[in-house]
Amino acid sequence: MPELPEVESVRLGVHEWTAGTTITGAEVIDPRILGTTSQRRINASAADEFVAAVSGRRIIGAERRGKFMWLTLGEDLGAGPAAEPAAPELSLLVHLGMSGQLRVHDTADEIHKHTRAILHLERGSESLQLRFIDQRIFGHLGVQPLVHAYGRLVPASANHIAADPLEPAFEPGLALEQLSHKRTVVKSALLDQSLVSGIGNIYADEALFRAGIHPLAIPARTRKSRLAAVLDSASRVMSDALAVGGTSFDALYVNVNGESGYFDRALLVYGRGGQECVRCGTEIEKMTIGGRGSHFCPNCQRPPRYR
Repeated sequence: MPELPEVESVRLGVHEWTAGTTITGAEVIDPRILGTTSQRRINASAADEFVAAVSGRRIIGAERRGKFMWLTLGEDLGAGPAAEPAAPELSLLVHLGMSGQLRVHDTADEIHKHTRAILHLERGSESLQLRFIDQRIFGHLGVQPLVHAYGRLVPASANHIAADPLEPAFEPGLALEQLSHKRTVVKSALLDQSLVSGIGNIYADEALFRAGIHPLAIPARTRKSRLAAVLDSASRVMSDALAVGGTSFDALYVNVNGESGYFDRALLVYGRGGQECVRCGTEIEKMTIGGRGSHFCPNCQRPPRYR
C-alpha cells in the first residue's frame, strides 16, 4: 500500500495539473469506488450525489497528511460577482488503497478498462480529465467537510490522523514523548497513524534498520535517544524515497504521469529476507509482527534484553 513518499509523489503531480481548475462535471463509472471496502453496499443515489457535490467547484489544490490525500474544493470564481473567495469547507478525499491511481489525461485519450471515475476539468480554454483507476477497487473517493485537526484543515474522516514528519505541524518532541510511553513493540507503534502518520511497513523496517533498533523493542523500555534516532531515520528515509518518486514494486503504483518510483533499488532490509546485510553480511531475517512481514538484520539490530 502506498506510504507517505508515494502519496506525496502523486499529490505533487495532481496539484501541478489541477490547482485552479474548475470541475465542470464528473462521471462515476463504478459506484463501488464511493464506498470503503466495508461500505460496498452504497445507496443507489450516491453517484448522483457525488457528481452534484463536486460539479462547479474549483480545485484550490491537492493536499496530504500522512498517507491521506484530498483535493480542497472552493466555489467556482466565475459563478458570481467578483469577491473575496470564501474559506474552503469541502474536500474530495482520495484513498489510493493498494492499486488506486490518479491519472491526468487529455479528453480524447482512450479510457483504461479499470477507470472507476472521471473528473472533467477546465482552466480557461484548456480541458483535461483527472481519472481514478483502480484494478482491485481497494481505494475510494468521497466528499467530506473540512475540520481543524493538529494545526490545519483536514477531511472529517482524517481528524484522528497525527501530523507527519514532513509537514510544518509535526512536533518531534511531542511525538517522541508519546512514543516513549508505548508498551507495544516499536514496529507496531510506528504504524500507529494517530502517533505519527505516513509511516507504513516499508519505511518502518528501513527506519528501524538505520537506527539499529530491533522491531520487537518496547518503546517504554528503550532509551529516548534511541527512539529519537528512529523518528529521525523515518523522516530521512521517507525524504530520500520522495526524492526518487517513492517505491514501486509493480505497475500498480505510478504517479500522475504513469511513471514509477525507484527507491526499491535503495532498500536496505525491506523485501530482502534471506539476502546478506549490506552492512555486516549477516542474513536478513523476516518475521511476522501484527500480521505484517518485518525485515531486520539480527546482527545490526540486536534483540532487546529486558530484566
